[in-house]
Amino acid sequence: MNLTPLRIGPYTLPNALALAPMAGVTDRVFRQLCRELGAGHTVSEMLSCDLSLLNTAKSRFRRDHRGEPEPVTVQIAGADPAAMAEAARYNASNGAQIIDINMGCPAKKVCRKLCGSALLADPVLVDEILHAVTEAVTIPVTLKIRTGTDADHINAPDIGQLAEKNGIAALFVHGRTRQQKYTGMADYAVIAEVKQSLSIPVIANGDIDSPHKACQVLEKTGCDGLMIGRAAQGNPWIFREILHFLKTGQPLPGPSKSEVLTLMARHVLALHEFYGEERGHRIARKHIGWYLGGLGLGDLASRINQLPGAAEQRRFIHSLTLKKVA
Repeated sequence: MNLTPLRIGPYTLPNALALAPMAGVTDRVFRQLCRELGAGHTVSEMLSCDLSLLNTAKSRFRRDHRGEPEPVTVQIAGADPAAMAEAARYNASNGAQIIDINMGCPAKKVCRKLCGSALLADPVLVDEILHAVTEAVTIPVTLKIRTGTDADHINAPDIGQLAEKNGIAALFVHGRTRQQKYTGMADYAVIAEVKQSLSIPVIANGDIDSPHKACQVLEKTGCDGLMIGRAAQGNPWIFREILHFLKTGQPLPGPSKSEVLTLMARHVLALHEFYGEERGHRIARKHIGWYLGGLGLGDLASRINQLPGAAEQRRFIHSLTLKKVA
């Protein structure tokens, strides 16, 4: 089995493996690492449609796409059609080449504002938002959704129809409901139903954590591509491993401990440079925990996370790479 290149509007992506947007994780640094290691598509962290928030520190970092390979995809979130249209226009005029609409986030602070996956409870409003955004810009618009709000209200196939009717260029479907958040199992049968009813590209998301699982999900859903989120945390190699397995049917050996530590050191340094040492030091902690946790070295992550600053963080990590810890 092999993935054919994914086309979104005028853009033909290198492959149909996408990195899921995750707030606080998939910043420019991590997106570039994942592209380097095989991801064919990445999406920015979610930006609010409230343009008054654009100059907050968080938004400034999220809007930074310097050096990213094309196409640059910016995800926006909100519940007001006019505000979403204005946010799409703003981002398109500031370098976005694809706009992605977030109707999949299950976080309480997002859903309390009736944004993200909370919107799935109101198909009429979904229709209005999709129409407003696609009419506002000439660049492709994609949509990220879940299967529904809860087990009694599965409406992803209906939302998919609205997406296609409104000219959405590709649909990303996480196989859980809003109520599930990240518990339970992804429902690939619903994703398959969505795919079967649409002509636009459909990309499956949820629980894809290995090359074998990627193959199974493609077979079960018939989707045009896969989106990987949490499984890439501390393991950006998953993209090249999936690509290799789908192409050859053979597993690709995982990275050595030396390779993990070397990339972790690179990642941490890039975070310090991107955010500045104080902020970068704090943000690097979770990534260090994921990398070292994958190596069974969680105790070392705890020690590194107690270090007071970026310089100490770098020195400790450098010492690990020299020791080639067992």
